[in-house]
Parts: sequence; C-alpha cells; structure tokens
Amino acid sequence: MSLRWCLFLGSIAAALLSIASPLCAQSGEEPLKLADTQLEPVKWADVAGWTADDHLAAFAAYQTSCKTFRSVKQPRDERPIYNALWEVCRRAAGLRLTDKAAARRFFEDNFQPVQIVRLGETQGFLTGYYEPIVEGSRFPNPEFHVPLYRRPHDLVAAGYKAGVDPFPNKGALIGRLNEKSEIVPYHDRGAIESGALDGQKLEICWLRDPFEALAIQIQGSARVILEDGTPLRINYDAHNGYPYTAVGRVLIERNLVPREEMSMQRIRDWMAANPDEAPKVRATNRSYIFFRITGLSNEGEPVGAGGVPLVPSRSIAVDKIHVYGTPFFIDASLPIDSAKPTTPFRRLMIAQDTGSAIVGPARADLYWGAGDEAARIAGRIRHPGRFVMLLPRELDMIEAGKHMPLPVPKPNIPEVEVKQEPGKSKHAGKGEDETRTRKLRRQVGPVRWRPRS
Repeated sequence: MSLRWCLFLGSIAAALLSIASPLCAQSGEEPLKLADTQLEPVKWADVAGWTADDHLAAFAAYQTSCKTFRSVKQPRDERPIYNALWEVCRRAAGLRLTDKAAARRFFEDNFQPVQIVRLGETQGFLTGYYEPIVEGSRFPNPEFHVPLYRRPHDLVAAGYKAGVDPFPNKGALIGRLNEKSEIVPYHDRGAIESGALDGQKLEICWLRDPFEALAIQIQGSARVILEDGTPLRINYDAHNGYPYTAVGRVLIERNLVPREEMSMQRIRDWMAANPDEAPKVRATNRSYIFFRITGLSNEGEPVGAGGVPLVPSRSIAVDKIHVYGTPFFIDASLPIDSAKPTTPFRRLMIAQDTGSAIVGPARADLYWGAGDEAARIAGRIRHPGRFVMLLPRELDMIEAGKHMPLPVPKPNIPEVEVKQEPGKSKHAGKGEDETRTRKLRRQVGPVRWRPRS
C-alpha cells in the first residue's frame, strides 16, 4: 500500500488541533490526487515577494484561463480542484479590476497559499520555453531540407477515439498497429530523421537546420516565416510515444559540453561544429513531436494545452496532474538579466500549458514569449525554485484531513544479537553489526517519509 499524498497542516492544524501533524491519504481516498506530493499551508505574509508582485497582470492571465471554465455550465470533473476553480471563475467573471491592490485582494480572498514539493525534496525545478521564429519553405530545396511533420495517420493511442478525444499527451500507450492489431512502438527520432516517414506527404514545411527542428519540438510551437513572408503558426499535436531525453544532459554526460556552459545556444553551437556526430546525439532523444497548423498570422501568442493564448512571463507549463488555470507563485533566482542566476523572480503564474518533459508536482516551464531575446532567457533557465500553489478556499483541507487514515506505521526492525568471539573486545565487531542492521533494513523495506516540522 503506497503513500500517495501527504498534507502537513503546520500552523493551521496547530491552532485547531494543538499539534502539528502529518495527515496522509492513500489512493482512492484523497481529496487531491497528487502522487508523491507534500502540501504545506503557509501564511500570505510568509510568501516572499507576494506583496511586491503585479497582481493585476496576474489577474488578467487568470481571467483568460477562466474562459474555458465559463464555457462549462456544470463541472463534471472528478478532480476537486477543477470544481473549486470553476466556482472561483464564476465569481471572477463580472469583475473589472483596475488596480493591483484589488487584484491582490481577489487572490487572497478566494485562495489559500500552499507550498508544494515532491516528497523528500525541498524545492521544485524550473526551465523556460519560448516560441521560435524561423525561416522556412513550403517546398524542399537545397537550402530548406529539414521537414516538420504533421501527425501520421498510423499513429495510434490506447483508448483514443479519433474525432472524439484529444490525442493524449502522456499517460497512454502510443505507437502503431501491427498485423495482429497490437500497439507496437512507433518510429523513433533516429528512424524518422533517416527517412522513415518519407513519401507519406506529412510535411508541413521545411527548415534550414536540424537544430531548429529540434528546438521547435522542445518548445512545442513556432512561427515559420515562409518565402513570401507569410507567418505559418504551428503548434504541438502529438508525439511518438517515447519519453523525452534532454540532449543537453547527454552532451554533459559524454563530456562534450561543460555543465556550467549548458544552454540551448551552446547545444546549437556544438551541433553546428560537429555535423557528423550531431545526428547521433539527437537520436538519444527518441521522442519526436508532430505539429498542426494553427494560423497564418504574426499577431498574438501561441495557444497552450489549456486552450487559451499564453501570456509571456505569466504562463507556465506544468505536469498534467495539475488543473489548467491553477495559480502558482514562483520564487527563484534566475539568469534573466545575465547568464548568472542573480535576478530575483517572484511572480504569480497561471498553469496554462503542459509538455511531455514536464513531470512532477513542483515542476514548471516558464513561458517568455517569442523571438531571440525570449530564446536567450529561456535557454539559460534550469534552476530550483519555491512553488506556492493557490488552492481555492472551497477546498477545506482540514476537514478532508479528518477523514483520512494515517499512513502505515513505521515497521519494527529486529535487533541483531552479535555474539562476541573469544579474544575480541566487545567493540571490535561494531562495524559488522552496523552492516547487518543495514542489510535488515533493506530487507524490511523503506520507512515512511516524515514531513519536515
């Protein structure tokens, strides 16, 4: 029976119960289905940088996400957070806030701040993304010879019904059907770059550089400026079913690029300088992304997976365990003004997107906008940060905790009696004793993780 969710009540529980104690639930009983997650309520005064933020800008991004909630007459989602956010969006629908203070009061009145981390960790992890703007062609030629593909007709997913369900981003078996109608792995990146999809007329357009295609796949969207100046807007549509592998990590592990120098620009420079080895490194990321055309305009931002246009420096991509429209306050020191992580970043962000590489309860990709400057900032960010999730006050975590069973007690570890051998002191076997104890602990299994007090 695995531990699925832990809620450490902290000072709130102390006031109600006279003690601070962990309340935990197991799968099927928890009000918040966030696996391997620790949630700790905090006070607004303890959220560093909260009062200094531009809450009016955050409210505008939040209201954008509310459009998808307002299109639902009555929520039928199984996730309590979704239903609670639906209620908050109903209250926000008629508001026309004009100052930062009023926007701040809205968030404080309707939400409660909860620090969120993965069990056993103290901080979350941040990366950045952007919308690339590149030149391309409708037709292949010696200059533009790298294709961007739409979703193949033979790409299937378990449980997916074409024309009814959105193609799953993750969490489903994805591949192609064999002669027995079984789903088997699809072509991976190496095979596709070697021509596995040639002749299927899946090409949307052609680019100059394989790195540009890789970067667009990592970012999930792009503006491709065609020969006549037409901006072709493309967005993520599907992937081939393989997990994402960061090529930057591969370059570091193979001692090809120093860790301290790693960035998207550094990856680009290395691939340009090593054209023969670059395909092999790209092939280590077996995941491959397919796109769809979303427009022919240079105006506006790309639409995230949440169904609304992204807002630069206010939108984040999160794991799909979270509900789109959930606000998160991010506190970190990031390399924004320079390559060093010295710029304080304390900002209320709205979950409006996701990605196959975004995994974990305290994991976010910060959206920076389009173009070269956004690319420079986004490419430098791989840093820890503090995540405070804003949960609607409709979610009574204290009441929910009263009905949750405590986790399985820590198992008793049998003592090992070591008989002293003749001629040895009683301290001589201490190291062996400790070794036996460690072995027994491994046999018994891991003990329950205890939240920090």
